[in-house]
Amino acid sequence: MNRTCPPAVRSVAIRCGSFLFIGSVALAGCFKPIPPGEAGDGLVVAETSKPGVTAEQATPRTTIDQKTQNVLVLADALSSGGELASGKVEASNPLLVSADAYRTSVAKLGAMAVEQAIQIRNAQSIQDPKPLPHAEFMSAIIKPGQPDGIQLPMLPYYQEYAWDEASQKLVVVDFPARVEERERNR
Repeated sequence: MNRTCPPAVRSVAIRCGSFLFIGSVALAGCFKPIPPGEAGDGLVVAETSKPGVTAEQATPRTTIDQKTQNVLVLADALSSGGELASGKVEASNPLLVSADAYRTSVAKLGAMAVEQAIQIRNAQSIQDPKPLPHAEFMSAIIKPGQPDGIQLPMLPYYQEYAWDEASQKLVVVDFPARVEERERNR
């Protein structure tokens, strides 16, 4: 807008522009993408059997400033419907990018704390460091209930920490069935 435009016209243009912006943001959240197979393209989506999800597992939990020492066995988590989390910020909705970044960051910080504790343990070991099975990992590194134990940042209800014995790393597992159950019960 140039400065020669009357103030009343400038004010109307600014208001109209803000209404258009707000309207486009509101509409962007109204459209739900149609999964393949539901668009009438002749494809049939096979229904997969998913393990049961309890109401408690599908209930959101407080994550900010909360800690946990719960770490699952990776094989058990994967067999109960879990999938390895990508570890990337993948939110397509601009309003959810910061939440996705927070989730990813706290998971990485938890993994870094565990890795540092394992490095200290290995450096103090006189013998060659041996791989940690889950039970030993929990007692030697996480140390549940002990004051010097690692307190991991709480993840959302659909994610859990898991110990990957093969790579000796703490990973995050997504449980899509929990999200589906939550959406179904809304």
